[in-house]
Amino acid sequence: MLTLFKLLGNKRLFILMVGLIVFIAIMGFTLGARGKVSWPEKFVHDTVTFVQKIFYKPASAISGFIDDVSKLKETYEENERLKVALAHYTRDKGVYNAYKAENERLKEDLKFTERQKQKSDPYEYRIAQVNSINVADPFNQTINIDLGESDGMRVGMPVISIDGVVGMISRVYQFTSTVELLTNMDDKDPNSRSIAVTALGKENKSFGMIESYDQSEGMFLMTRIEEDDPLEKGDIIVSSDLGQYFPRGLVIGTVKSKEPGDFGLTYTAKIEPSASFENWRELFVVVDHAARDDEADKKEKTP
Repeated sequence: MLTLFKLLGNKRLFILMVGLIVFIAIMGFTLGARGKVSWPEKFVHDTVTFVQKIFYKPASAISGFIDDVSKLKETYEENERLKVALAHYTRDKGVYNAYKAENERLKEDLKFTERQKQKSDPYEYRIAQVNSINVADPFNQTINIDLGESDGMRVGMPVISIDGVVGMISRVYQFTSTVELLTNMDDKDPNSRSIAVTALGKENKSFGMIESYDQSEGMFLMTRIEEDDPLEKGDIIVSSDLGQYFPRGLVIGTVKSKEPGDFGLTYTAKIEPSASFENWRELFVVVDHAARDDEADKKEKTP
């Protein structure tokens, strides 16, 4: 008994002994087989879970927000890269399409020039790039080409596309020329130049003059057709060598109709142009060397 009172007098030793007894008791209690959880365990577990819940949700939300911001930034940067790539693709595709279209046009131009070489016509076809088009005034439509006096261009030279006649050179500058379109033809204009024409394959039997263009119908008017002329619908009209300006064999258009003229002595035909008169990139200037040689001889003989 005396020893117990002495131990109680030593508080530190007493507390240590009580703690050791409690620890051993709890240890033995928890290690044993139990069917139920004690209320201290429940209390501790629920308390810890509640505290975790309080801190976990805000921490999880903050972590998710930071992760979403990071992903949003990555998405934005990727989107910017895709925009740049798309812009480069669009640009490259446009350049490719332009080169492809030009290549196709040049192939057609080459085929055209090869076909002309197979003919016996003494013409040279000089390819010209179209610099500008003036079609704002339907009665004064012109285009500018990149061939001029330094390239041997002269006023009156025919200008054609691969489809048919477009017009003739009306003004010549040092490095460029102005081409007046056939759609400006007007039989009431004293300065308008008419074209002597015939039907392809009927050169010795058919003849007429194209002197005007009907703006409303988009047709040339071929006049002075004789009554016994074999011209008929579907015939291809080409320039005749009887004209003053155009050499023979240049395609003008196709006969759409033929009817008696105003006085009933001759016939008039409507000719649908072969050339489209729009969206030109390249054209050909027809150089008739034989005509130029004759012109040079006349100048030499003139005193």
